[in-house]
Amino acid sequence: MTETSTDRPVDTSATETAVTKWLGEFEKALSVQDIDAAAGLFVDDCYWRDLVAFTWNIVTVEGVEGVRHMLGQTLERVQPIGFSVTDELGEAGGPTESWIKFETSVGQGIGHIRLRDGKAWTLLTTLNDLKGHEEPKRDRRPMGTEHGAVRNRQTWLEQRRHEAEELGRVTQPYVVIVGGGQGGIALGARLRQLRVPTIIVDRNPRPGDAWRKRYKSLTLHDPVWYDHLPYIDFPPNWPVFSPKDKIADWLEMYTRVMELNYWDSTECKRASYNETAKEWKVVVERDGVEMTLRPKHLVLATGMAGKPSMPDIPGMDVFKGDQHHSSQHPGPDAYRGKKAVVIGSNNSAHDICAALWEVGADVTMVQRSSTHVSRSDSLMELGLGALYSESAVESGMTTQKADLTFASIPYRLLHVFQIPVYDAIRERDADFYARLEKAGFMLDFGDDNSGLFMKYLRRGSGYYIDVGASELVANGDIKLESGVDVVRLTKDAIVLSNGKSLPADLVVYATGYGSMNGWAADLISPEVAAKVGKCWGLGSGTTKDPGPWEGELRNMWKPTQQEALWFHGGNLHQSRHYSLYLALQLKARMEGIPTPVYGLQTVHHLS
Repeated sequence: MTETSTDRPVDTSATETAVTKWLGEFEKALSVQDIDAAAGLFVDDCYWRDLVAFTWNIVTVEGVEGVRHMLGQTLERVQPIGFSVTDELGEAGGPTESWIKFETSVGQGIGHIRLRDGKAWTLLTTLNDLKGHEEPKRDRRPMGTEHGAVRNRQTWLEQRRHEAEELGRVTQPYVVIVGGGQGGIALGARLRQLRVPTIIVDRNPRPGDAWRKRYKSLTLHDPVWYDHLPYIDFPPNWPVFSPKDKIADWLEMYTRVMELNYWDSTECKRASYNETAKEWKVVVERDGVEMTLRPKHLVLATGMAGKPSMPDIPGMDVFKGDQHHSSQHPGPDAYRGKKAVVIGSNNSAHDICAALWEVGADVTMVQRSSTHVSRSDSLMELGLGALYSESAVESGMTTQKADLTFASIPYRLLHVFQIPVYDAIRERDADFYARLEKAGFMLDFGDDNSGLFMKYLRRGSGYYIDVGASELVANGDIKLESGVDVVRLTKDAIVLSNGKSLPADLVVYATGYGSMNGWAADLISPEVAAKVGKCWGLGSGTTKDPGPWEGELRNMWKPTQQEALWFHGGNLHQSRHYSLYLALQLKARMEGIPTPVYGLQTVHHLS
């Protein structure tokens, strides 16, 4: 990823481009705090998405009045200057679209703009660095040694051991991250580079165990170009789709190379916030010994999902076979030749059904509601190929540019960009979908035909990326009961609402997960969980994403209604990208930089 840029300063010559003209007028209005003039440079149906730079929040304001209000609350403090077109991220798509850079009173920012009729239609502003607290990279990288003869010299290893022995015992971390999966590890790496003392706690014996312990056939469904971690890309010979144990080993390596203070075999037992001292009391059990940590900030990095959702079905207590949630599924080997019923029809359900079929189990999928399916190769080519693919890399698309390009599209508009993609997928794979539906599979493309990624953002469920299981459903190798509910279990069968009884040695409940604030309820209190409210979703008013419209993902990577409590999760792409903005928010607070939050989320839903 390039670190150099060629900047074209704003000028007002007759040959200026539409973007430089707009930036010049915008900066002039901001410099004299003429908010009306600045807001007048936006079209009526505009969108300004800010990642921390102006708002110390993750916020999208909509319409000219939204721009006016946000500037009225932030402009005097932010003092933005130096708006210019930048080639740092390459070309951005024509005379009415450009990458930009700017400065605020506390940091350096980069962004993106789209113009319509000479006015701003979409604007992205992001904080990229804090002045005086830049990451030690490139020309700021550490020496790694002190040349010359030094009495009582400490080697790098001795320094690391000393730090590890002191942190959490003699000195307290500024941040504790609960959860050592890819999210916690990515955020820990960001905080390490910003010199924020951090401890990551995870109950598993080794980093990566959250992947190792899942069913053996599990692989990432997203391609490698989408999944890089901060600072270290996967090597060029890494497989397109990472097997779970391979990604687990990568995460374990990453924690060592990035020098993270990672406490494995450590369970977070409880936490409480002291409003007077402005610190958390976090009780953990490490290797059987209880310890108390007192960080200023607590981050729950337990993934985008909360606790497993287990149904309450009559007869579960009398069933004599094996039954468990998909998150606890050990793999297919013990069920060779057995009768298995999988309740659910999303990613995990399909994966588990396919793996059971491969070992010779008699498998039935129970589909209770419709599911969106996209074939992996179609999704890679039509959905991700322009930003995350080998051809995109060869054309100059860096990970940072891809992430920011995607971030530049406001969520309110994203479905508009997505609908043509899934129209093309539906046309390309028409025969595939016809065979699925002929088999009785209930198929959908989302409430507004915007497909998989909008379902992911809105509800975090309701889809399957097909890597082979759909063919087994279509041809009947995986049996299907669709449009039904489970009425009860007997000692050896499942009874469905259509009157059928399915003999079963195994029942897998692939029934999803609750909201992340369920972890806060267990760890802190139900009152705090209710105070912060539901995590994830946009308020789109679509299935399982109740309104009102909120414009950003609820509670993710930004301040919550509970002071000093943060949520960090999502897929590898989101963990990589948004960890930067969460880390900068935490660093600013550690350094005493004022961080007045604009647009703190209102809680509309408790879970």
